[in-house]
Amino acid sequence: MGDAEKFLRSRAIVEPLVDRFYAWFHTVAPVQAAMNLANLQMPLLESYLQSPQVHVAAGVNPELRGGYFVNVAEERAEEISDLLATIKRDRAPALRFAAAVADAEELLRQNATGFDLTPFYPRLPSELSGLVELAYDTNNQASVRYMEPLLYTSELYSEARQSVQLSLEPGVERPFILSTPRLPSPDVLELDIPFRHPGLAELFRARFRPTSEARLREALELDDVQVEFLSRLLADEPSVSADRHIEAGGRIRYFGHACLVLQTPDAAVVTDPFISADASAGDRYTYDDLPDHIDLVLITHGHQDHIVLETLLQLRGRVGTVVVPRAGKGSMADPSIGLYLKHLGLPVLEVDDFDEVPFPGGKVVATPFLGEHCDLDIRGKSTYWAQLAGRNVFIGADSSGIDPGLYRRVREHLGTADLAFLGMECDGAPLTWLYQALLTRPVSKKMSNSRKLSGSNAAQAAAITTELGVGEAYIYAMGEESWLGHVMATSYTEDTYQLKQIDEFLTWSSDHGVKAEHLLNQREWRWQ
Repeated sequence: MGDAEKFLRSRAIVEPLVDRFYAWFHTVAPVQAAMNLANLQMPLLESYLQSPQVHVAAGVNPELRGGYFVNVAEERAEEISDLLATIKRDRAPALRFAAAVADAEELLRQNATGFDLTPFYPRLPSELSGLVELAYDTNNQASVRYMEPLLYTSELYSEARQSVQLSLEPGVERPFILSTPRLPSPDVLELDIPFRHPGLAELFRARFRPTSEARLREALELDDVQVEFLSRLLADEPSVSADRHIEAGGRIRYFGHACLVLQTPDAAVVTDPFISADASAGDRYTYDDLPDHIDLVLITHGHQDHIVLETLLQLRGRVGTVVVPRAGKGSMADPSIGLYLKHLGLPVLEVDDFDEVPFPGGKVVATPFLGEHCDLDIRGKSTYWAQLAGRNVFIGADSSGIDPGLYRRVREHLGTADLAFLGMECDGAPLTWLYQALLTRPVSKKMSNSRKLSGSNAAQAAAITTELGVGEAYIYAMGEESWLGHVMATSYTEDTYQLKQIDEFLTWSSDHGVKAEHLLNQREWRWQ
């Protein structure tokens, strides 16, 4: 029986964990992980232990959705206490590093006035020795640059912190990923293996390629109890869709949020993969609808809803290259997406603006990405221009039209766009919602609220559409899909500003002869 052919069930999911918190870019990259651990995750656990009932009540309050509350039942408070104690004991180097970062930045704030920085190196905390460079910008503002490749080989980056939980999609919203740790449960299979473990690629390839329990037991290093649970995740037949490939022309499928699958008979390109596993819902494309081989995965930026580790891990073994924007090399706010994904076992290509990446029968060009990052100096972001089957497709993600001249220059460089896909989350979360842990100097609420994670409003989306000469413009759903709540935690009503702006853009498009639509769940475009 252990050698019989088996396939991974359609509804199988993985939750990657670091210190039992759901893993995302800023909790894996070494510097940012230390800052989040010290300045966000530990204070969250301590706050919960002071008032578990307050956190639980807030965690189920729709009006506080997406807030930083630990949604763990009060009777499990002792497990949270144990987790906190483990972090304090085992992650002491990371906590000391975070304190050293704050001390170094304060040293520069108080003393770096435009004169030689050399005398400051001996005054840096020992935790930073050999790992940083001090530098001024041309306005004599001093900062610390982190040598990320070295940090990934230091004690700050420990694969022992990583684990995964395997289970079946529950069909109900999971706890918010940025605040609630994942504790053991009888409904999940716990594996203490790093994210790059080759056994995970073997497991997730089994969606379309047969494996066996015996092979998976060896690949994932399972014991008898774990194998028994694993059998619940396996089926005798694959559940892949018959039309996951095409034989002629071009096709784009919208998989929800900012995820597109662009296909020709010869190639497939996926943008910002964030994919549902619940094929029983019937209102969406799922893993069953993905082509067996994906030539390129395009990542637009490092926010938790665009570089989704639980999806990327499930694509390992079927992806040719993950294309990512090149970061600014050592900035606190701008860690390297490329280094991050390489250390997770994914094949990565970093691109700068207007770099070209060919694929069979087409190419992708990296194009600039304006805004959406709270005015932080973040270079690790890119929009993309895809040419396939005779069409030009602009993949705009959450970029903003704050300077229409940029898109005029893109058009001069690349031509007009047949289709454009844009985000219009034009009243996003404030600076401190996502970046608080990285700030070593407090900012006022007024300042934070003035700098938001916002994409284009109606006027800015219209400017992008006009300057690119777009014939068809599509606005992706901004966390409205039901299966994205654990990551997005957005709550809209018909009176929400963002939705009103989308309606305004759709009216503008109709008046200007542009075919436009607000997407939700799934959509398909075909041409010959």
